Amino acid sequence: MRDGQEKIARWYGTITDIEDLKKAEEKLRQAADLRTVIHTIPAMAWSALPDGCVDFLSRHWLDYTGLSPDQALNWGWKVAIHPDDLPGMLKTFEGAVKSGQPFEADGRFRRSDGEFRWFLFRANPLCDESGEVVKWYGTNTDLEDRKRAELELQKAFAQIEVLKDRLFKENLALREQIDQAFMFEEIVGSSPALKTVLASIVRVAPVDSTVLITGETGTGKELIARAIHKRSKRSSRAFIRVDCATIPPSLIVSELFGHEKGAFTGALQRRAGRFEAADGGTIFLDEIGELSSEMQTALLRVLQEREFERVGSNQPISVDVRVLAATNQDLEAAVGAGRFRQDLFYRLNVFPIRVPSLRERKDDIPLLVEYLVQRYAKRTGKKINDIEKQTLDVFQGYDWPGNIRELQNIVERAVILCDGETFSVDETWMHRKSNQQPGQLAPQARVFADGKKELSAREREAIETALAECNGRVSGPRGAAVKLGIPHQTLESKIASLGIDKRRFELGFLRRKAI
Repeated sequence: MRDGQEKIARWYGTITDIEDLKKAEEKLRQAADLRTVIHTIPAMAWSALPDGCVDFLSRHWLDYTGLSPDQALNWGWKVAIHPDDLPGMLKTFEGAVKSGQPFEADGRFRRSDGEFRWFLFRANPLCDESGEVVKWYGTNTDLEDRKRAELELQKAFAQIEVLKDRLFKENLALREQIDQAFMFEEIVGSSPALKTVLASIVRVAPVDSTVLITGETGTGKELIARAIHKRSKRSSRAFIRVDCATIPPSLIVSELFGHEKGAFTGALQRRAGRFEAADGGTIFLDEIGELSSEMQTALLRVLQEREFERVGSNQPISVDVRVLAATNQDLEAAVGAGRFRQDLFYRLNVFPIRVPSLRERKDDIPLLVEYLVQRYAKRTGKKINDIEKQTLDVFQGYDWPGNIRELQNIVERAVILCDGETFSVDETWMHRKSNQQPGQLAPQARVFADGKKELSAREREAIETALAECNGRVSGPRGAAVKLGIPHQTLESKIASLGIDKRRFELGFLRRKAI
């Protein structure tokens, strides 16, 4: 302050707080320094305001895209993103801006020459003390090489999957061929006739359909049945075999369905039958054509209703059993002759499989002989490395009326007699049967047939004697069934099958005849 003479009489001053201004200037200076540094490094850096509007792009970013700051700032940078990738990237970025969470996305980024390359876009928020976003700082990183490697890897994985799938299918096909050509549950051979059978096994095994296996004696029908069981869903459960031809007619009902204690003479305790034993599994009824008419009726009920009663009981028992049946007879002819129930035949013949005779598959004989020789050599502790060619010629020239069973017996006998490492047979073993015609019964078979005739004659004699003593009465305490020790139903079935006229033994009938 000056006086009238213009002399300074007093000083007056103020102090103004410019801390914030200084800090702002320092921040601006630091920002300018930071931008200078960013411009000097080969990095595609950028920053954006809290709302996502880009306010800074590094020189490297601009040089790469060929865009000017005026073209690229704010939202102009979008022109450098591939049109297919832009919508997804914007959605991701806008979501990050709203949530304040870090942003990350990959997409194709256009170079100044128009080529698109894959980049990784990242941004992190800078927040103040209150947690509010004040700035976004981001970078773009070239991913082209890595992306190409990933794409190549994906292609490689896709090719591997294709190859794996192809290999799996080829492996299945090869496994099926191996099964069918060489070894299928001990079924050996690769002939067309056998392949047809094995293809049928593969198709029917997984389902629970009843199968009727037909073929000559000794063709291996039981092996077919076991192969079906082993490939079925029941393979972990029981496989029960019943030879219907060897069980006496008086016992077969009890054998199949069981009996209660005291049901008949000798029934000292309750006994479960074969069907109960096979519950959940498979029952194989071999020589089904030998069943009596009574048993045919009982079996038909089991197939239809899946239940039966034990002998001496009227309590039904339910079972879940798959039935496989086999026969060397012509069941259709037996139906026509009245020896086999037509309805039972249709129940059994759901899926028929005919097993070819050995003379129909002679191409399999060398493979069969090799397999059998090795099996029996191992069993006898011998080492056989070769098979005489003349032996194979003899085998292939023979008709094999006994089929594979006959071949097995001859090979086993020859292995036992073999002294060296070369397998051979005595040709006279087969020459004795050389005059036999294909399909004609072998001597053993004729003896068996004669034996059956003799057995039938003895049965007829025994039944007629019992009927005569009981005056033609079958059931009841004074009936022929009690005298013979068999169920009266079985006796009635036998009388019908043997063609016995029981009226001849009734007193009234005899008197009328006498008059």
